[in-house]
Amino acid sequence: MFKRLFKIGQSEAHSAIDKLEDPIKLTEQGIRDLKSDLDKSLQALAEVKAMAIRSKNDVNTYKNKAKDYENKAMLLLKRAQGGELDPAEADRLASEALVKKEEATGQMNRAKEEQDRFEKNVSQLDVNVKKIRSTISTYENELKTLKARVKVSTATKKLNKQMAQIDSGSTVSMLERMKDKVAEEEALAESYGDIANESKSVDDEIDKALEGGSAEVKVSDDLAALKAKLGMDKDKEE
Repeated sequence: MFKRLFKIGQSEAHSAIDKLEDPIKLTEQGIRDLKSDLDKSLQALAEVKAMAIRSKNDVNTYKNKAKDYENKAMLLLKRAQGGELDPAEADRLASEALVKKEEATGQMNRAKEEQDRFEKNVSQLDVNVKKIRSTISTYENELKTLKARVKVSTATKKLNKQMAQIDSGSTVSMLERMKDKVAEEEALAESYGDIANESKSVDDEIDKALEGGSAEVKVSDDLAALKAKLGMDKDKEE
């Protein structure tokens, strides 16, 4: 009856766990098996209890029969003693009644033995039923804990797997490439700036040179005009 109490305790279940099968499903199946065994044990307990009750009733029945035959034998002897019945006939019938009494007594003793045996079996089955109920309760509580542990372990495994898939070497290499790229962009920007400054300087020099020439011509013209106004050029010619 208890060979299949719990599958996790069997070698097949251990093998399944080693193969990473779902422990929650295995535990739930084990609990279902336990409940099935409990139903069978309860049925057996009810049947044995019924036989114990029947044996107890038989004990009382045969006990009453034995008592009744004894009373009948005594009554026959009393009637013979009172002259109501032939003594020889009374003795014969009383003897028959006593034989029936012995038969009933024997049946009563056999029924009592069966009653004792059945009651012993009832006690054993009752212990087994209580044991199965206790085991079911224990594993149902452990199943709750197991489900919580599986959730935590699954989340932890997922996180660790994600972390494990991160290639630190490639990450560092990527960062170095990014730094090189930024440095390259900065250098290129500075280069374009220098080129822009160089182009601007040439234009400035050209404009400055042109502006300087125009100023000198203008100053010379203004000076000549001033001298002419003062008559200095005329005096110089004289």
